[in-house]
Amino acid sequence: MVDQQAATAWVPDDVDPSVPSAARVYDFLLGGSHNFAVDRMAAEAARQAMPGIERVARLNRAFLGRVVRFMLGEGIRQFLDLGSGIPTVGPVHQIAQANHPDCRVVYVDRERIAVAHSELMLGANDHAAIVHADFRRPDDIFGSPQARQLLRLDEPVGVLMLALLHYVPDEADPAALVAEYCRRVPVGSYLAISHLTSDQNTDKITAAVDGFNRSRGADQATPRSYAEIETMFGDTELVAPGLVGCGLWRPAGPGDIVDDADTNAQLYGGVARKAH
Repeated sequence: MVDQQAATAWVPDDVDPSVPSAARVYDFLLGGSHNFAVDRMAAEAARQAMPGIERVARLNRAFLGRVVRFMLGEGIRQFLDLGSGIPTVGPVHQIAQANHPDCRVVYVDRERIAVAHSELMLGANDHAAIVHADFRRPDDIFGSPQARQLLRLDEPVGVLMLALLHYVPDEADPAALVAEYCRRVPVGSYLAISHLTSDQNTDKITAAVDGFNRSRGADQATPRSYAEIETMFGDTELVAPGLVGCGLWRPAGPGDIVDDADTNAQLYGGVARKAH
């Protein structure tokens, strides 16, 4: 018989298990185990509306790995991963530090479970830390002890906003928030964005998003068009191949891309450099 107390020992006391969260739904879609029944129900509802949604999640995770390795190749040795979620296969610090052990990583998430698990994973890592904060409050992030210790803002930073901005409503002005983060990092820094779109599979993605939003989660999704997402890069300079389906951004192997063109482009992805 399963010890129910042990099975839920990983759940922080202030987490409501009756309300789904984007971080835990994403964890489930990636094959993780740190999610609740309500998260699995939300994911299944999205899967019914849009079969193959788990492939979209995995393409985004593969995109993260390629982005980090690209930035390492450009000399980036510190990363700010915003909306980092629950640690799963291939987190930023493992990729970065496997190549350069001195790389520094600051994760940020507002989901208590994501923070709790990141703290456990990073407990013995002096070059990586998690900040419990809302992306929409950059002062709280840059002013945190973790960021002050690990980020050197006189050196370029790799700023990661993957599968994050579609959870920022229009009234919060996501483009202005991106611009504020870019303002705070030096020339030579890189910005990576992936964002859900309804340009492909419009009816299915709209149904999937509506179902998730109705599930009472705090994270309400807003798919956006190519033009709206491209605008978020502001005056940074997109590197080749520009803003494309994240499965099409410099694929390096069969796990990076799938046969279905729409699935490859359900999330747009791009990387840009702050040149001035």
